[in-house]
Amino acid sequence: MRASVRTLALFAAIALTCLVAGVARADTGPATCRSFPITVPQGHLGATLCAPAAAKTVMVLMSGSNYNGTYWDFDYQPQTYNFREAMNRAGYATLVVDRLGNGSSTHPPGLSLNAEDTSEPLHGIVQSLRHGLAGAAPFAKVVTVGHSLSSGTSVMEASKYHDVDAVALTGYSHALNISETLGVISTYHRAVDDPVFAGHGLDAGYLTTRPGSRMHDFFAPGDVDPAVVALDEKTKEVFSLTEYPDSLMSTLPGMSGLIDVPVLIVDGSLDRLSCGAGYSVCASAATLHAAEAPYFAPAAKLQTFVLPGSGHSVNLARNTGAYHAAVLNWLNSTVGH
Repeated sequence: MRASVRTLALFAAIALTCLVAGVARADTGPATCRSFPITVPQGHLGATLCAPAAAKTVMVLMSGSNYNGTYWDFDYQPQTYNFREAMNRAGYATLVVDRLGNGSSTHPPGLSLNAEDTSEPLHGIVQSLRHGLAGAAPFAKVVTVGHSLSSGTSVMEASKYHDVDAVALTGYSHALNISETLGVISTYHRAVDDPVFAGHGLDAGYLTTRPGSRMHDFFAPGDVDPAVVALDEKTKEVFSLTEYPDSLMSTLPGMSGLIDVPVLIVDGSLDRLSCGAGYSVCASAATLHAAEAPYFAPAAKLQTFVLPGSGHSVNLARNTGAYHAAVLNWLNSTVGH
């Protein structure tokens, strides 16, 4: 009963806030974009809705740890790297949402955050999109798209509420490489000690990557533009380690098997976090599918894609266009416009 009351209250707050708080932005390509806050119990989430004319399907794009919405809406060479624009050009609406504690969202005490603080608002957002969010027409179909940490929260939401039409999981697998993950965590330090966040008033519970470590953590040197890495360093984000434990539960057997809508998993072939020992799981789309299929029900109609040469951050690889095409092929064949 408590969870139901909380969900209803969250849904009502989202609907009310977005009806009155829409802030117009300039049109970007074929899509009209508006930014607005979405009220949640801990404050608000920053969100931007971009909708081509007559779009009936919307993709909810949530950033993982170390990133905010710029991961999906990258400014450098957008014709290549901007995932949001690629989806809009193809006729799909997008809602880019910053998790609590990053981007334009509220920054509660860092150690108070967890993955449920993302998955529960995600459920409210899905419901609001179906009824008309921020004055937009209701969307007939809603697809959640996560990266890394937010892939885990997408699994949490879809397996619990069964209210989305499809789920795309990027930088995610059940073959989490623990030693490499610990190696990446070892590159984190307090955000208050980082020049990017000096003077931002963040508490000591917020962490970020040490300067110069993102190439090792999230990229493969042979598949990245140095200018992308430089901008990625400037736009990097904070997070809390307390967001990890419940999100990582999604990589254990059980939870993902409850998803009953189409699922796409995307990994880079050199993703040090998600590809298992020696990157063996990500040798090809076939090996990734073989490894992941036992964790999903037949209703998931699991499809997989491996971006050759890419590290963890597939949105920012030189050949990310191939990944865009794979996502669109999957969308067109499963949910459509």
